[in-house]
Amino acid sequence: MTSYLESEQIAIRCTLMRGGTSKGVYLHEHDLPPPGAARDRLLKRIMGTPDVMQIDGLGGTHLVTSKIAIVGPSTVADADIDYTFAQAELDRDVIDYTGNCGNISAGVGPFALDAGLVRPGETETEIRIHNTNTKKILVARVPTLNGRARVKGDFAIAGVPGTGAEIFLDYRMTAGAKTGQILPTGNRVDVLKLENGTELEVTICDVANTIVFCRAADIGLNGDELPEAINPDEELVERLREIRGKAAERIGYCTDWKRVDEQSPFLPFVVFVSKPADYVTMVGTKAAASGMDLRARLIFMNRCHESMAGTGSMCIAAASRIPGSIVSQALADGADGKKTLSIGHPLGVMHVRVETRPANNEEGMEIDALGFGRTARRIMDGYVYVPTSDAY
Repeated sequence: MTSYLESEQIAIRCTLMRGGTSKGVYLHEHDLPPPGAARDRLLKRIMGTPDVMQIDGLGGTHLVTSKIAIVGPSTVADADIDYTFAQAELDRDVIDYTGNCGNISAGVGPFALDAGLVRPGETETEIRIHNTNTKKILVARVPTLNGRARVKGDFAIAGVPGTGAEIFLDYRMTAGAKTGQILPTGNRVDVLKLENGTELEVTICDVANTIVFCRAADIGLNGDELPEAINPDEELVERLREIRGKAAERIGYCTDWKRVDEQSPFLPFVVFVSKPADYVTMVGTKAAASGMDLRARLIFMNRCHESMAGTGSMCIAAASRIPGSIVSQALADGADGKKTLSIGHPLGVMHVRVETRPANNEEGMEIDALGFGRTARRIMDGYVYVPTSDAY
């Protein structure tokens, strides 16, 4: 804790940053209690959780704006810093550490650089980030000017107004992030038997974060649905929750699929995919089929992501190169040989780098390159005030 103001509240230094298409509170590890109940209680108070409006905290009332990054010196030899991601729920009393957030990860390098946690390069600083959630290393290449992270640039991403300096995130070393295997079941396609008696073909893939993929058409969707149509549809949300729960049960994330929200609220994500087609984005612009390789909608914590999770894009990219997977089947003709995968999401199209080569293994490929560009911007530095009763 960094500053005592009075007997009723304490002040904890914090930074509010946009990372990619998410926004979160970035905190120094040594300003917080050790991992455990006291830390969780403090983080929930900082964010204003549980409350759908998060009216008494810094949370932004959406899952993509209710995120936390905790950054400190590295505890492993081959990294520069440690980074722990925390997802604060909105209306449930939950702080989840199961997986990582690729968009929030984009802000971690600039945060560490500007905080003096790493030595700056002249024009670019390569920062090896140990994500404690997945125990994997990701590498951020941060444009640098006068020892600080650059903000200005001409790189644009769908879902963020304007342009900024491109931060490239290298995810090659995140294969098997939670399970140790790209294909946790050993199969390129699995079949889930749903409660209504139907059988659903899925691919369960674990790169950066764990995702269960299915075809949009197989769950009665077109593939161009937007969050405003998905989230209020209770029957659809329950169907997606069942898919997530049954996949989670199969790979050991929960003991009973019906308890998935309790036992594994964050992972796996559900992504339904479809062939490219024209559609209108959340902001009313046209996403053209010619500019994408597939369409994807990502569901996490039973809500549709407004754009695309960074880690989700990495898992989609890896799965797209697994012959016969649900994702590879959704690709436009010829897309499997490209070095860039273009993913149509609710706010537009995201371009990610993926290079693989054939291999004699379960996945039928080896990953040579996997990463994506993001922008990040520090919005505010200051102190967040927390009642003393919630700070210990």
